[in-house]
Amino acid sequence: MATTAHCAYCFEILAADLEHREPLEYNRVQDLWTQHQSLNKLKAAETEEQEDGDPDIQDGDDIEDDNSEMDGIEEQDDHREEAEEEAPNPAGSTLRLPSINRLQGPSPSSGSSSSTPSSLSTTSSRAALGDASKSSSSTSFFSFGSRRSQQPSPDSRPREEARPLFVTWNTISTRGHKSLRGCIGTFDAQELSAGLRSYALTAAFDDTRFSPISLSELPTLSNSITLLMHFEPASHALDWDLGTHGIRITFQHHSKRYGATYLPDVAVEQGWTKEETITSLMRKAGWNGRRETWRDVKHLSVVRYQGSKATLGWEGWKAWRRWVDGLA
Repeated sequence: MATTAHCAYCFEILAADLEHREPLEYNRVQDLWTQHQSLNKLKAAETEEQEDGDPDIQDGDDIEDDNSEMDGIEEQDDHREEAEEEAPNPAGSTLRLPSINRLQGPSPSSGSSSSTPSSLSTTSSRAALGDASKSSSSTSFFSFGSRRSQQPSPDSRPREEARPLFVTWNTISTRGHKSLRGCIGTFDAQELSAGLRSYALTAAFDDTRFSPISLSELPTLSNSITLLMHFEPASHALDWDLGTHGIRITFQHHSKRYGATYLPDVAVEQGWTKEETITSLMRKAGWNGRRETWRDVKHLSVVRYQGSKATLGWEGWKAWRRWVDGLA
């Protein structure tokens, strides 16, 4: 399941790159994020207990204990799943905070290789975007590698979960309007420490639809992580459910092969029908035929899949980072 800790790691990777510093390692971010969430829950519970205290309670009155919970981050679309992070209950245990020298350990060694995002189209991805919405938070490219691919550092923990994944960066205006700033992912299963580190930077800097994200933009950003699962071939082009499935299409037109994908939340965000989604996705891939003739395209195949999504804004990450810096 995607969690806000995954988003926090992407923010950490991007901020460290722009600030020319070493980022915290994946496992360290996961641990510290969990501790911070636990502290927040404990503080919220104590505050609620104090606010609910009644000095006039008489002997013999029944008192009910209220359990306080901090809600996880809510998705912006009510039609898709809410990705929440569960933090362990700090009650009955002492929260151990790591010393600052443990936080500043060396980052994993890195190598780089060259690649560019792809929509599996032999035509320009920019030209394919004509009919697709430019404001969708999840309209995305996918690639099968990254120029910033990093190897995870050795760790004694069990082997990490590996998933196909997409990293999305959006900007949030002062009025709360969301605009896509970069989105790239892969259908190849990635161990999350390496995959998130790689695609956090690739989506920020290598999405050819946009200029690279700058340091000054950090406070305007929101990050979303989508982990992909449950891939299955559709029996026909419309054999999938709005708000549940993402779709990946391939087809042949004029002796050329094309392909593209939309994540599960795109069609719902745009208010599209299934047919409108298919034609938009075909145009994204590079098809320029008339909308009403899409069924005539040869060898159109659809693979449907589902996704687990989490979202985190800059303020949430920055509050956590200030707490981490304060551990010194």
